[in-house]
Amino acid sequence: MSFVEYGETIKDGDTAIVFLGHESMFPVKVQHGTVTQTKYGVIRHSTDLIGKKYGSKVTCSKGGWVFILHPTPELWTMNLPHRTQILYSTDISIITMMLELKPGSIVCESGTGSGSLSHALIRTVAPTGHLYTVEFHQQRAEKAREEFREHGVEHLVTVTNQDVCKNGFGVSNIADAVFLDIPSPWEAIGHAKSALKAEGGRICSFSPCIEQVQRTCLAMEEYGFTEINTLEILLRVYNVRTISLQIPDLGKAAEDNSSTGFDSSKPSHQASPCANLQQGTVQFKSGVPLREVVGHTGYLTFATKT
Repeated sequence: MSFVEYGETIKDGDTAIVFLGHESMFPVKVQHGTVTQTKYGVIRHSTDLIGKKYGSKVTCSKGGWVFILHPTPELWTMNLPHRTQILYSTDISIITMMLELKPGSIVCESGTGSGSLSHALIRTVAPTGHLYTVEFHQQRAEKAREEFREHGVEHLVTVTNQDVCKNGFGVSNIADAVFLDIPSPWEAIGHAKSALKAEGGRICSFSPCIEQVQRTCLAMEEYGFTEINTLEILLRVYNVRTISLQIPDLGKAAEDNSSTGFDSSKPSHQASPCANLQQGTVQFKSGVPLREVVGHTGYLTFATKT
């Protein structure tokens, strides 16, 4: 199993996603002799998982069933154990596009955090690219190394435990792109410039506060970066609801008027023949936005080295 190469069958030691529903799923490490408890009953790894195809429908001990999915960066983002705040698919998608990443790209990242963006970057630059990721916290760096090894991508990533603001990324003049997700990104702009290739490299800084963005933009200008721009990606979720509306029987009224020779231009003291008819209703699906949306995650500032 690898997050960048699809495997047909589930093997001992794989990381798989147990899918109970769109709002309920979790990762599990497949191990011979192990069982996993769900609300539908027990899943026995030896008999229910190992050797089965990914995407299989597995019946649990209580008679309920789940699907076992092959892991992807998108599914991992939704199910990973949180060691820090993470980036979600909304921001990750625009980051990979605006940094102009492709297979073979060299990327520097700080900090690694929970590895949400890291997995997406690795999948994008595989099979010939490489990710150099720096994490200040030693335990988080060690955990990230362990996860990359379990997920079969350790040959595509180098994890370094150091302060990027003081010591940089450990590489020079080779990166196609640099990503910063640290409290004071303006202190690392000089190191980012040193890590980027001679010309045309792209940089992105993620910050939740606009004051951080302002200081970062000033530092980028000071170090000669151009095409500096800041984006805010807002997510708007819609709920699908069934709505009932009354519909007047206008067709019946028009038919009665024409058949009786009723002249609408002449006043009449008699009520319309369909005035007392009960109106019908029609049901249809409608998309309704949520009244309260927590849309802001952070500001993304992009620039180019010249």
